[in-house]
Amino acid sequence: MARYTGPKTKICRKFGEPILGNGKYLQKNSNPPGQHGANRKRKQLSEYALQLHEKQKAKYTYGVLERRFRNTFEEAARLKGVTGENLIRLLEARLDNTVYRLGIAESRPAARQLVSHKHITVNGEVCNIPSAILKPGDVIGLKDKSAANNALATRSRGKDPKINWLEWNEKEMKGTYIAHPERESVPENIKEQLIVELYSK
Repeated sequence: MARYTGPKTKICRKFGEPILGNGKYLQKNSNPPGQHGANRKRKQLSEYALQLHEKQKAKYTYGVLERRFRNTFEEAARLKGVTGENLIRLLEARLDNTVYRLGIAESRPAARQLVSHKHITVNGEVCNIPSAILKPGDVIGLKDKSAANNALATRSRGKDPKINWLEWNEKEMKGTYIAHPERESVPENIKEQLIVELYSK
């Protein structure tokens, strides 16, 4: 199960957004990485560079490497509707991302670890595949033994009320994937059309 294990703050500085953490280091130094930082004369980015930049941002944000991301894009292209919006919906429907959105974990890497360590159930059965795509109506929760674990309970941050495509039951520690999200409901700052243009070349 491949994942990105490199420096996180460097990536956050590269994109100028806290996509791999809480962004506390960006308050101290928001300059791009490199020896000369903000003083370096940076040329205007080409069209290809902008498209690649957006794809890399999406990959780092959702914790997906190139092969899985490309497969997800091809699946999005086969679906009816706008390819870019379909791509975001498929990325949001991943099990590890949904665990993060429900507030069970404080970050996507932490959510991925919960899934791979068999703490998460889907429709009552343990699922340890972070890339599993959920369908509307699927119920996500913690195993009974995991739900009784105080360490896991204290890490839960609660669901953001803006995430309207998910429902969370605090007493039962279970959430429901109600429907695929609309693009305007997803808070991530990603220009998915640039990714479509990149892969369409």
